Amino acid sequence: MKVVLFCGGLGMRIREFSENIPKPMVPIGYRPILWHVMKYYAHFGHKDFILCLGYRSDVVKQYFLDYNECLSNDFVLPGGGNAVELLGVDIRDWRVTFVDTGVNANLGQRLRAVAGHLEGEETFLANYADGLSDLPLPAQIEHFERSGKIASFVSIRPTVSYHYVSHEPGGDVTGIGDASMTHIRINGGFFIFRRRIFDYIKDGEELVVEPFQRLIAERQLLTYPYDGFWMSMDTFKDRQKLEELQAAGRAPWQVWATSKGTP
Repeated sequence: MKVVLFCGGLGMRIREFSENIPKPMVPIGYRPILWHVMKYYAHFGHKDFILCLGYRSDVVKQYFLDYNECLSNDFVLPGGGNAVELLGVDIRDWRVTFVDTGVNANLGQRLRAVAGHLEGEETFLANYADGLSDLPLPAQIEHFERSGKIASFVSIRPTVSYHYVSHEPGGDVTGIGDASMTHIRINGGFFIFRRRIFDYIKDGEELVVEPFQRLIAERQLLTYPYDGFWMSMDTFKDRQKLEELQAAGRAPWQVWATSKGTP
């Protein structure tokens, strides 16, 4: 399946990087987080990517134009360094389409902007470019295909220690507790769509607002609850945590480096 990735956000909460590079290009180890997301999908055989670009699209394009396989693969340097013998490759069999979908466009409009690149695709995948997981993707796809519905997304438990609050109309608190211990789940991305999704998105609409409400009304929206590893990179602290996992060799999202997640 083709994979649509939303790469146009400003990433304003990661100020250390966002003035110079778009958030999808913030590095985790040797590679930007966008690469980690793409590598995840490629592990499961989905290697045809459509990047919905926006803020600093030139940085994303230039990164792939200058891509150096040696940085994340073993290689041999024989004969005084006149040639490089790669012992592994990352993106040689990837197909990447770069589409400028506007700096200020929302997700719904970014998706509409690449509809022409999805001609003939009955089903396709889509995701944010800043969320990582060890989600068993084949299981989610099978769950979706059995349902016959139009759209699916992963729902996860809140990963931040927020407290839920219940109160009376006057403001008197009647309850408070850890949101992660409730039945509440949040949108974790990892979307699967049938092409009919475009019939539900009107001009100017955000993907998960009006279109999803229409799908809900017709019982055409499915979620795949997942309690394994999931983490988005929204803040500098998030980036530090992901970097620590990478440096320690304990990066759960790197299913390509372990047996976990293998179809």
